[in-house]
Amino acid sequence: MRTSLDRLTPFMVMDILQRARQIPGAVHMEVGEPDLSPSPKVIEALQRAVQQRRFYYTPAKGLPELREAIASYYKRNYGVEVPVERILVTPGTSGAFLVVFSLLKELDGMVILADPSYPCYRNFLYLLGLDPLFIPVGPERNYQIMPEDLNRKGVSALVVSSPSNPTGTVYDPEVFKALIEEAERLGIWFVSDEIYHGLQYEGRSETALRFSDRTIVINGFSKYFCMPGLRVGWMILPQEMVRRAEMICQNIFISPNTPAQYAALEAFDEGYLQTVRETFRQRRDFLYGALKEMFPVDARPEGAFYIWASIGEYSNDCLQFAKRLLEKKGVAITPGVDFGTNQTDRYVRFAYTRPLDELEEGVRRIREFLKEGL
Repeated sequence: MRTSLDRLTPFMVMDILQRARQIPGAVHMEVGEPDLSPSPKVIEALQRAVQQRRFYYTPAKGLPELREAIASYYKRNYGVEVPVERILVTPGTSGAFLVVFSLLKELDGMVILADPSYPCYRNFLYLLGLDPLFIPVGPERNYQIMPEDLNRKGVSALVVSSPSNPTGTVYDPEVFKALIEEAERLGIWFVSDEIYHGLQYEGRSETALRFSDRTIVINGFSKYFCMPGLRVGWMILPQEMVRRAEMICQNIFISPNTPAQYAALEAFDEGYLQTVRETFRQRRDFLYGALKEMFPVDARPEGAFYIWASIGEYSNDCLQFAKRLLEKKGVAITPGVDFGTNQTDRYVRFAYTRPLDELEEGVRRIREFLKEGL
């Protein structure tokens, strides 16, 4: 009998990462983990929390002062008033997605996902016994779900990421608004993954909360705030979901990591965050310019820290391409098949989460690899 666990799909990039760690001098362009440190204020706050022996449980919804700081962040950055009682702090965005998808399971409907998209979405759904409905998206629509995609039977929710993983594309505000309005018209919950907010290099990311209070927003401190290992995220829910979400958190997580929550209180360091954004912008500009000379890049990365490139003129097997590049030249990249089945065997993802000199070395090795032949 096929179970939910049988439906889980592996992360091929984790095999790439494991092998790359065994190769001296490997250039890591595979995992979406920022190499920059968080603000010095975060590190000082974490040290204080440990020194003050703050090892106790916090409320399941998170430290009240951190939830207030998140509400202030939305007011300051987006001009949106978010009631503190609708904000729950979670063990990373992964914890938030598991809670949200558990709530959506009650609706017994399919969840729309883009193909390609972040692989954990589908695996969370499989784990909970839910069914994803994949919408093939490509360069002709800037790798984005459109309002007309939503009018399908048996759909209870959709997940949208902007800026997105793996393409780095950003929804135009008017398209984003229209998508939210169509979801509301059809009675579909709109789940907005905003983990890469702050890492947008032209204009500004818009939170879904600007267009509707009925959206579900998930964000965290792993990417823009450079705190991946501290595992602190948050979700903003419609009021009617809050109590049930809190009960799930109480039973599964007890509470988020306490010292990490105190550290997160200092993460909203705007001066430091501007430096983070500018650093990734410089890397984006270099790597995008270099890679498009070797590969077709049909999605200009406007945000996040990824480049989605076609290897079709060299190979139709992205996994074999990635493995050969790693073994021959010591460059680790992510095979496109991790992100879905919509022509993903002809794509790979590059992450610009390493210093410029390492990216330059990686580009040099890739040029050699292509010149020498696979």
